Amino acid sequence: MRGYVAQTRAEVTMTLRRGDAVLLTLGIPVLLLVFFSLVHVLPTTTKEPIDFLAPGILALAVMSTAMVSLGIATGFERSHGVLKRLGTTPLGRPSLLAAKITAIALVEVVQVVVLVPVALGLGWDPHGDVVPGMVAFFAATVAFAGLGLLMAGTLRAEVTLAAANGVYLVLLLLGGMIVPLSKLPGGLADAARLLPAAALSDSLFHALGVGGGIPLESWLVLLVWAVAAPVAAALTFRWE
Repeated sequence: MRGYVAQTRAEVTMTLRRGDAVLLTLGIPVLLLVFFSLVHVLPTTTKEPIDFLAPGILALAVMSTAMVSLGIATGFERSHGVLKRLGTTPLGRPSLLAAKITAIALVEVVQVVVLVPVALGLGWDPHGDVVPGMVAFFAATVAFAGLGLLMAGTLRAEVTLAAANGVYLVLLLLGGMIVPLSKLPGGLADAARLLPAAALSDSLFHALGVGGGIPLESWLVLLVWAVAAPVAAALTFRWE
């Protein structure tokens, strides 16, 4: 337990010290939120674009931080031999992965603290229940972190860099974060709903946007990914 706590503290510190990570986790979501709220170029399903964009950008922040930033950073740690040295300590693989996921969840608390006031300042008027939304938020964090660690633990660092960004782009287009799922072709929209990105954006849209409760389908998809992705990462992760 002591090793897990110490590693979590170290992961948070290293993440906040990386300038590119800070830009990815804080700067870009804020920029996208402000730009698309003021420049109405995206199709939305709400009267005010911010009511659709705010939950979507929160979902985007989870995906970029938990999957892309974590996956790439861990991949290069592994290629540079950092994780090989950790493998010789009592920390163990499960504790390392748990510490990385916990650290990302803590960083995302900072994202919420930054993004929510910006959204409110842009006129966001959230409805619904915050608690289920936060549960979905952190369930998706575990799911996306699992995906990032799965790539980082099995692929070369350069391949992880390309794969993480490629998956990010696909999920961005199909995740209902920027473009509503209702605007996608029927078959593509049905397939997209099985992905964690769409389940998260739909959950936050209902919990923090229009209200009405999170659909059971979205809960089930998030739960499956939140269990399957970290387990797959833990089973396949290699120290070097």
